[in-house]
Amino acid sequence: MSDTDDRLYAPATQRNRAVILDVLRQCLPESGTVLEIASGSGEHAVFFARHLPGLCFQPSDADPACRASIAAWMRAEALPNVLSPLALDAAAPDWPIAAADAVICCNMIHIAPWAAASGLIKGAARILPAGAPLYLYGPYLRAGIETAPSNLAFDRSLRAQNPAWGLRDLDAVAALAAASGFAAPDITPMPANNLSLVFRRR
Repeated sequence: MSDTDDRLYAPATQRNRAVILDVLRQCLPESGTVLEIASGSGEHAVFFARHLPGLCFQPSDADPACRASIAAWMRAEALPNVLSPLALDAAAPDWPIAAADAVICCNMIHIAPWAAASGLIKGAARILPAGAPLYLYGPYLRAGIETAPSNLAFDRSLRAQNPAWGLRDLDAVAALAAASGFAAPDITPMPANNLSLVFRRR
């Protein structure tokens, strides 16, 4: 059996990774450790690591199958700046990492209970130094701005799968971040009605 057989493939990753990288180039430090929460297949981690060689990427996921995929992608790409994936549940009160220079999370909080979003932000606040970024990517609902029909349909489909899921209100996420010591987010519109949010630790 090939050591890459455990690799998972997320089609959305192929579509969004380049535009996310453009934002990360602007908001991440030049060096240090970047913790990725809910790394999923691991495709983002190896792509970002390849293009940002000055940074060390620490992928993580609560799902053992995803961690196996991340490890398989690491073996396939053989990059020196990707660490072995951590078993990390964003909602847990304690994380298996004490410090990081940035935290990134793509497409998680709408396919997880609100407790995961709360845990993500509180956990990032615990491990980030002042001025460090928390980067979030995905679809959001925004007060006073019409939501794309495709996003509304996506929201309905998510809630049909699990009532605890669904697109999150941007103001609610920003309020949660403010309560944990983050400044208001820098917002970058992205393709397919997604947003990039960069919160800085006060």
